[in-house]
Amino acid sequence: MKILLLHSDFIEFEPTKKAIKSAEEWKEGKKRVEDCLVVFLSVEKRDEARPARMAEDLVREIEKVAAQVKAAKIVLYPYVHLTSTPSKPDVAQKVMSEAEKLLNRKKYKAYHAPFGWYKMFNIKVKGHPLSELSREFAEVPGSAKQEDEISGALAEEEKVKSTWHIMTPDGKLHPADRFDYKGNENLKKFYQYEHSKARSSKIDPPHIKLMRQMELVDFECGSDPGNLRFYPKGRLMKGLLERWISDKTARYGAMEVETPIMYDYEHPALKDYLERFPARQYVVESLKRRFFLRFSACFGQFLMNSCMNISYKDLPMKMFELTRYSFRLEKSGELAGLRRLRAFTMPDLHTLCRDMKSAKDEFSSQFKYGMDCLKDLGFEPAEYEAAVRFTQDFWKEKANKDWVASLAKLFRRPILIEMWDRRFAYFDPKFEFNFVDCLDKAAALTTVQIDHENGKRYNILYTDKDNKRKHPLILHCSPPGAIERIMYALLEKAHKDICAKKNPLFPMWLSPTQVRVCPVSDAYNKFAMEVAGKLEGIRADVDDRVESIGRKIRDAEMEWVPLIVVVGEKEKKSGKLAVRFRDTGKVKEMKPEEMADYVKNRTKGFPFQPLPLPMQLSRRPTFVG
Repeated sequence: MKILLLHSDFIEFEPTKKAIKSAEEWKEGKKRVEDCLVVFLSVEKRDEARPARMAEDLVREIEKVAAQVKAAKIVLYPYVHLTSTPSKPDVAQKVMSEAEKLLNRKKYKAYHAPFGWYKMFNIKVKGHPLSELSREFAEVPGSAKQEDEISGALAEEEKVKSTWHIMTPDGKLHPADRFDYKGNENLKKFYQYEHSKARSSKIDPPHIKLMRQMELVDFECGSDPGNLRFYPKGRLMKGLLERWISDKTARYGAMEVETPIMYDYEHPALKDYLERFPARQYVVESLKRRFFLRFSACFGQFLMNSCMNISYKDLPMKMFELTRYSFRLEKSGELAGLRRLRAFTMPDLHTLCRDMKSAKDEFSSQFKYGMDCLKDLGFEPAEYEAAVRFTQDFWKEKANKDWVASLAKLFRRPILIEMWDRRFAYFDPKFEFNFVDCLDKAAALTTVQIDHENGKRYNILYTDKDNKRKHPLILHCSPPGAIERIMYALLEKAHKDICAKKNPLFPMWLSPTQVRVCPVSDAYNKFAMEVAGKLEGIRADVDDRVESIGRKIRDAEMEWVPLIVVVGEKEKKSGKLAVRFRDTGKVKEMKPEEMADYVKNRTKGFPFQPLPLPMQLSRRPTFVG
C-alpha cells in the first residue's frame, strides 16, 4: 500500500462521473472538511490476501502521523494513481471502508471521498515540515508485518475452547488437571505446555549448543532466521534420514512423487486451503503475480490427484513426497534451533480413503507405523508422549470412543486428549507423538490427521462400486516428523543422557563416524590407515594428528564415536584390536572383520553413506570457531 499524508487547512471534493461500474452510491454532492489530515491511498495487488490486516496497518500509520500533527479529523481519499499495480476495486474499497470504521471507533472523526468516481478537488496544505509525508508498507517476506499475517484457521484456533483429559490404556478418561501423573512426569509437562500454549522461550534449548559443538548445523546470518546451514556431518545425518524414511515409506506402500515448492496465491482451491491451514505463509512476487511457498506437499499432491482416474479398488491409495523444503513463517520468538524452523524437510504422506471406517483403519495403521519409525531412531514409547485431538461432535459416537480407546491400548501408556468445541480447520481427528525436551517444551514428531474438506475442495474423485463419482477422505501423515526436528530430538535426548551421567550416542547407522582408529604415535599411522581401509561399508576414520593418545580418545568421546580402536605395536603384531564400546564403556578384543560384522549387524536394513570428511583428521578443516 502506498499513501500520501497531507496536513491541510481544508479539502473539498466533488464527484463528476463514475469511473467503474461498482462505484459506490454518492448523494452528498460537494463536500468540504477543514483542519484535517488528508490521506491519499492506493491499495496494491500485493495487499489483496489480507484486506482486514492492511486496514489495520493503514490506521496504525495514520495514527502515528495524526499524533505528530495533532489532527482530529481524517479524510481518506482513494487515489489509484499512486501505484502501477493496483488491487481489485472491491479489495481497495474494503480496506478503505474498514479503516474508516476503525478510525471512527477511536478518537477521530473520519470521512472518505467517494470510491470509484472521477472527482474535482481543492486542497490547501498547511506547509509546516510534517505537513507532507508519504508511506509505503506491505507484507514483505520476513518482515514483522508478514509475521502477523495469519490464516483464518490459525485465527479460529486461537478462539477454540478445549477441554483436556488423560486417557489410560484401559480406555478410561480422566480430567487432565486432576490426573495422578506419578511415573508419567513428562506427560504432565506435555499437558502443561499444550494447555498454556506458551511457545516462545527466553533461553536457548541445549541442542543448539550441541549442534554447533558437534559441527552438525549452524545459523545462517545471510538468510532469513529459521533457515539453517548444514556442515558435512550434519548433512550426512540429514541425508541418511531422508533416504531412510523415503525407502521405509515406499515399503509401506506409498508412491513417491515430486511437486513444486511455489504456488499461485490466486488459484481458487489453493487460496481457500490457505485459510483452512493453521500456519503463516511466505509470500513472494514475480511478474506482478503473488505466489506462496508451500508449507507441505498437500498442494502439489492434491492437484495431481484431481487429474487422476481413481477406482475404489485403488483405495486406500498412498502418495509420498519428501519436501526439500517446506516453509512456514513462524514467529521470530518461537524459532528455536532445529525444533522450530521456517524452512524444513517434511516427509509428507497422503492417503485417500473411501469412507470414515477406512480412514480410521488407516489412521490406526499409521499410528503403529509412527511408533515403528521412532523405534528405528532409538526412541522407545516411554521417551515420547501421545496426543489425540478431536471435536466434541466426533466424540459423541460410541464407535469413535471405542476407536480412540484402541489407540491408547496400542500405546500402552496414558495419552493426552484435547477435545475442541468445534472444528477450526480441515481435520478431525488428529494425533501426534511429541518429544518433551530439556526446557519442558514439546515438539510434534509423528502426526496424522483425517481431512474432511480437501477431497471436495480440489475436486478429487474416485469411482465407487455403484459407479458413482465420490470425494475421498484424506489422511495427512508425517511418519517421523520433519527431518530437522528428528535431529533436534536426538540431540535433546543426548543432553538428557549427559545430565543423567550417561554417555550420549546417536544410533549406529546415523553416527557420522562409526569407528575411530587412534594410533599411539606417528609410527603407526600407516597401520591405522590399513585397519580403517579393511572396514568396507563402515564410516571409519583415523586420528593421525600430532596429539597424545589420551587427547585422541577424549576427542573421539566428545564426538560420540561408538567404537574407538587404539593401535600400536601389540595390535600390529597380533592382528587383534582393543575396541572400546561407548554405550557400555567396556573394552573387547576383536579382529577387524569381527568389528566390521558387529557394526553391519547393528546397521542392517538402514541406508549407508561414506564418510562426509577426509578419513585423516589432520586433513579436516574446522567449521565452527
